[in-house]
Amino acid sequence: MADPVRAPAATARHGLALDGLGAGARSPARSWHDAGTYDLKTKTGGANGSIRYEEEYTHGSNAGLKIAIDLLEPIKAKNPKITYADLYQLAGVVAVEVTGGPTVEFIPGRRDSSVCPREGRLPDAKKGAPHLRDIFYRMGLSDKDIVALSGGHTLGRAHPERSGFDGAWTKEPLKFDNSYFLELLNEESEGLLKLPTDKALLSDPEFRRYVELYAKDEDAFFKDYAESHKKLSELGFTPRSTAPSKSDLPTAAVLAQSAFGVAVAAAVVIAGYLYEASKKAK
Repeated sequence: MADPVRAPAATARHGLALDGLGAGARSPARSWHDAGTYDLKTKTGGANGSIRYEEEYTHGSNAGLKIAIDLLEPIKAKNPKITYADLYQLAGVVAVEVTGGPTVEFIPGRRDSSVCPREGRLPDAKKGAPHLRDIFYRMGLSDKDIVALSGGHTLGRAHPERSGFDGAWTKEPLKFDNSYFLELLNEESEGLLKLPTDKALLSDPEFRRYVELYAKDEDAFFKDYAESHKKLSELGFTPRSTAPSKSDLPTAAVLAQSAFGVAVAAAVVIAGYLYEASKKAK
């Protein structure tokens, strides 16, 4: 008899595998953009899977994400018990860990929504510190969250046809580390991207102290990033438990160097999700 957890997980392996600077690097963006629409005052938006609708993925700030959204459709089709909201956040968690980043706690249970937020709730890369605070404070996040999450730009690159900007933030855009902050402080960095929102982290004293901390202490960055990513991934969602099972997320750093390793890690994560979901259904 097929294992009810491992069998469906095996079919999900290819969906979260890295493809150059493709699926893996875009997964955090997809998850952040779905969750980052949250408004604490009105309790609208958040990690609810609504980014899958044309009304939302055609927002200017989501340009290009339709590709990343579609990459998860085979996984959703073969694992219908997973909500889109959970799957998008799970993909972001996996992308961070398998590229060498910290383990981000993941608790399933998000519900899908068909209500799309109005355009304009996500950060505008052409603006500065006041704008960043307006956006993140609206979500209920802090200055530390702003800087820690900005460190996620260590993965991937910007594309001119999508954002109007071109280039990567770091020399190794498939490796999750603290190099975003090191390059930000390096005035002699050539050929690397520094957006107005990136530069704002240096010009604002409160932001800059975190930049300097994370540049010299990668462990501190990883700790704060994991906490901030978890907070972002749970915007608009109240977990039933604050202590996720160890099966929710594997330790996959050793697998990060190959697409096969990423696929295996993704399969284990999906298996953990299905295991937790089956326990809650009983």
